[in-house]
Amino acid sequence: MEFSHELIMPNQGLPFKVFLFEGGEGNYFRDKHWHRSIELFAVYEGTLKFYLNEEIFPLGTGKFMLVNSNEIHSVDSPEPNRTIVLQIPLKTFEDYYTGEQFIRFTHDPLPQDGQVMKLIGDIFGAYEERTCGYEMKVKGLYYMLLHLLVTEYRETDVTPDMVKWHKKLNRLSLIADYIKENYASELSLEALAEIFGYSTTYLSRMFQKYAGINYKSYLQSIRVERAFQELANTEHTISETAMNNGFPNSKALAKAFQKKYGMLPSEYRGMQREKRSHMSHPDQ
Repeated sequence: MEFSHELIMPNQGLPFKVFLFEGGEGNYFRDKHWHRSIELFAVYEGTLKFYLNEEIFPLGTGKFMLVNSNEIHSVDSPEPNRTIVLQIPLKTFEDYYTGEQFIRFTHDPLPQDGQVMKLIGDIFGAYEERTCGYEMKVKGLYYMLLHLLVTEYRETDVTPDMVKWHKKLNRLSLIADYIKENYASELSLEALAEIFGYSTTYLSRMFQKYAGINYKSYLQSIRVERAFQELANTEHTISETAMNNGFPNSKALAKAFQKKYGMLPSEYRGMQREKRSHMSHPDQ
């Protein structure tokens, strides 16, 4: 099981982030990861399979998943879909915390689910159109969504164990941010432990207990995901991509890439070029 911490940056001019899910074309799997922000996945066409805290949640058209701060999750998107993702900074809810920097929302279906889906769709639609005054419209819809979340979906009965788990993953988030900045260099567990003032044994156990993976696999996951993005968005050679993302050579990248995505980097690069060619000449 591989995952990574994700750093969330809001859309320019807005207090949150909204975008179309990057796995909308299908044949996509996002490894287990976590972030401090609250995240909503709203499916408007097609289906997704969501993995949250070792549970499986199939998401069909018209359904959404709310991911709490520091909940480890992954997403399987084998088929094309249209899914809007909305990410809300945790600090937004500071007046409603039920523990130290802690708030939790239910995953259970509620009668208000349809309202949530409509608000997210309207937020994205207004943001995409960007007509005169769209910022005010988007923010108005956004605050209606926040009101719905804190009044109908917030859980007030939280356990000390939940808060403790949240705090541990907050500490891991600081370490993960550092790794995300330095993943392309040689970054041993020993060096990382020294930087953050932990023993190697303690840091290793911390990853294993609270994130369910060893450090080496975690780092590998980040590197292969970054390589995937580089292959999709640049014309760098596979060897260049390997070196840019911390792999010793193209063979090591190919092995990790095939394990994660079920194809070789060369196959993926070929698919991307074919897709771009078709977009440039749609009538061919």
